[in-house]
Amino acid sequence: MSTDTLRIGLVSISDRASSGGYEDKGVPALREWFERALSSSWEMETRLIPDDQAIIERTLIELCDEAGCALVLTTGGTGPAPRDVTPEATLAVAHKVMPGFGEQMRQISLKFVPTAILSRQVAVIRGKSLIINLPGQPKSIKETLEGLKDAAGESLVDGIFAAVPYCIDLIGGPYVEAHASVIKVFRPKSAIRPSVG
Repeated sequence: MSTDTLRIGLVSISDRASSGGYEDKGVPALREWFERALSSSWEMETRLIPDDQAIIERTLIELCDEAGCALVLTTGGTGPAPRDVTPEATLAVAHKVMPGFGEQMRQISLKFVPTAILSRQVAVIRGKSLIINLPGQPKSIKETLEGLKDAAGESLVDGIFAAVPYCIDLIGGPYVEAHASVIKVFRPKSAIRPSVG
């Protein structure tokens, strides 16, 4: 594996889906989004696990520390229900908390539903990995990653992925590029590398 290849851990957290009672939609939605969005080399590790804090913690640690994922995205388990413990598990394995991601995700979702304020998504750094809790619904996953555009395709609200590649740069991960037609990645001018090819 090249050090320039972004390894992404995708974790769907659902009691029903992990027990086979429900088809997981989170990981397929994420896979489809990354296939459209990324122009640089990437590969993924996927996990489907129950809403259990100890299992979530172990999975996040394994993906960061052993599988070498520079980016780990979870879907599900971020609401106020008793079994929703994804944020607690994520914070328990964190070295640094990145509150701006959760704030921006709620800001985007509030454009659609007032219940977005019930979402408790967090993002953290663990070593050289960025972990982000995403919503569980495929439509919401796309909206939070990509942001909102008007009819002409101009950005109204930036999606959180606009800031992800530069964050990965800063924590020592691979240089990640995306198709501007899907998501325009932002880096300070001094951090932009010339395109190869």
